[in-house]
Amino acid sequence: MSLSIRKLGEHLAAEVQGIDLASPIEDSVFDQIRKAFYQHTVLVFRGQEIDDDQQIEFSKRFGPLEPTMVNDPSGGGGWISRLSNVDDEGHILPASHKKMLYLKGNVLWHSDSSYKKVPSRGALLYAEEVPPEGGETEYASMKAAYASLPDEKKNTLEDLVAEHSLLHSRNKITPGVMDQKFKDEVPPVPQRLIRELPETGEKTLFLGAHASHIIGWPFERGSALLDELLEWTTQPQFIYKHSWKQKDLVLWDNRCSLHRGRPWNAENYRRVMRRTTLLGDGPTV
Repeated sequence: MSLSIRKLGEHLAAEVQGIDLASPIEDSVFDQIRKAFYQHTVLVFRGQEIDDDQQIEFSKRFGPLEPTMVNDPSGGGGWISRLSNVDDEGHILPASHKKMLYLKGNVLWHSDSSYKKVPSRGALLYAEEVPPEGGETEYASMKAAYASLPDEKKNTLEDLVAEHSLLHSRNKITPGVMDQKFKDEVPPVPQRLIRELPETGEKTLFLGAHASHIIGWPFERGSALLDELLEWTTQPQFIYKHSWKQKDLVLWDNRCSLHRGRPWNAENYRRVMRRTTLLGDGPTV
């Protein structure tokens, strides 16, 4: 079966068919995947039997990886983030467990690592176990949202810089979940509100739950603008909703899309996912 790309959403998402990620991928085939990534922002690979090493190797084809944070309860400094409600012995964690409290922040619309000086370029999430219902991931196109703005609005936003902070987003959901070492690992950073994608020259909004305010503006005014733009970006026409199946791998571009996890019955059903993250292109400011 030859490689094929099937579009899933109006503004983002496509399924890549006819590929086995556990086998060597020729450069010419990978070039098709990479072009599809830049075009569709979110790529879905169904039915992939891959282990940690194979996921890491495939991820590295897109560029250097970003290590997990030392103090992140899902990371610990390696290449893999383990996003699950299960402990090392296979038991379901209670909702009050620190890891579960920290992961609650993933229900907010966000771009991974936008709270770092060099924000992430993309991420790959693999489904080891999924619940029978719920637990979907929604993706929103910041690129399409920007393109749909009136020109006057685009001009107003062009040179603005927002402050992004992991502490800000986590405090929205679970205040106090980050200890001082964790806070010190990820201090607030500035990020341009409008970015340009180097591969295509397209412009995109860059915001999400980690963005707290506009630097140089009164806090409330800047926060209100970010809320307005987030509401604009997450309109139904800009969203693709992925319903997970076991052995799915989904790749997305963090520079021009937001995502959020949807709830599931976490007290009764296991959900075990692993993520690799692509290192960013460089600072936006």
